[in-house]
Amino acid sequence: MTRSLRLPAAVAAGVLMSTAVALAAPKTVPGPGADPQCFKPWKADTKHYQWPKKDGPYRIAIVNGFVGNTWRIQMIQTAKAYAEQPGMKEKIKELKVVSTGTDVAAQLGAMEDFINQGYDAIVTIAVAPDGFDRVIRLADRNNVVVVPFDNVLDTDKVMQVNEDQLEIGRIAARHILKELGSKRDGKILEVRGLPGNSVDRDRHLGFREVMEKEAPKFQIIEIVGNWDDGTSQKATADALAVHGRFEAVFTQGGSTGTVRAMMDARHPFVPMAGEAENGYRKLIATHAKDGLKGLSYGQSAGLVAISMKAAIAALEGNPMPQLISVPIPVEDYGTLKAGVNYWPELTDNFFAANAFPACGVNISAPEIMAKDAKNIQ
Repeated sequence: MTRSLRLPAAVAAGVLMSTAVALAAPKTVPGPGADPQCFKPWKADTKHYQWPKKDGPYRIAIVNGFVGNTWRIQMIQTAKAYAEQPGMKEKIKELKVVSTGTDVAAQLGAMEDFINQGYDAIVTIAVAPDGFDRVIRLADRNNVVVVPFDNVLDTDKVMQVNEDQLEIGRIAARHILKELGSKRDGKILEVRGLPGNSVDRDRHLGFREVMEKEAPKFQIIEIVGNWDDGTSQKATADALAVHGRFEAVFTQGGSTGTVRAMMDARHPFVPMAGEAENGYRKLIATHAKDGLKGLSYGQSAGLVAISMKAAIAALEGNPMPQLISVPIPVEDYGTLKAGVNYWPELTDNFFAANAFPACGVNISAPEIMAKDAKNIQ
């Protein structure tokens, strides 16, 4: 004898609601996605996602982690400035910014809170490359678009925005080897970033990949600079006191501090690869003739703007690449031009790469510097 199963009305309604919510997760769709010049897929086989279309304007949260360096401060200022630009301002109903520190649980808690409050999208710099599965599932159930950028996650379950960090490390190594010519031994200083982050890890791996293949006799001395000028300057000074002379330097950030430590120690200028700090570029422009054959790549704080733009494009129902590749802006001692890619009149701490022509995004220095980096509660 067969019996039909009949659920109470309230339970049945709950089952239907759960099913409907589950279906709100993004679906995998064929490419190309929206605005492929701006939202360029990382690879030819990068998959595309599409979220159910929502009507704007939207509530957007920026969930930052670490905030103890100038790049993170400028990133927050950039997000606030971009949210007020024409073409974006009318699409954002509310922008909240929080910085949770380096604790993964605190960042996850903040993201869950924003999801439960009904925010439409969360743009985040992940504290760690994993451990976010639960919050991703919660976002999918609630049709919330999560966009990690800069320090991204080791997953393909969310849309992410980044420059190729492995390639940044490779670019740095190639520049150093080119400038060193036939010299293939001695010590090289590697100033790493914030421990535990995917950016630090991938830049390091890309740098070591090239160095170990092309110049394995170099002794590479690692120190931690946290992508911060003050920390990098002190760590570099300590390394100089212990190790003496270095043949070249690769710094992931805090580049200005690293150069100043070498100047204070009267260390000769050497080939160097570093970030896009305005102060570092000013030092290269001034001292290239003295031996500071510097390369300056830009992991732009403006990535937050591309991530916000991508989140809104997804909320509008457009197909989007799962991993969006942003070109790496690179200058060196032969291409630096005052008022074009560095600014003598601006603070050393300003990051110089903030224009993305393919996306129609250009946030001026005055717009950025006029904002503060406080959390918006």
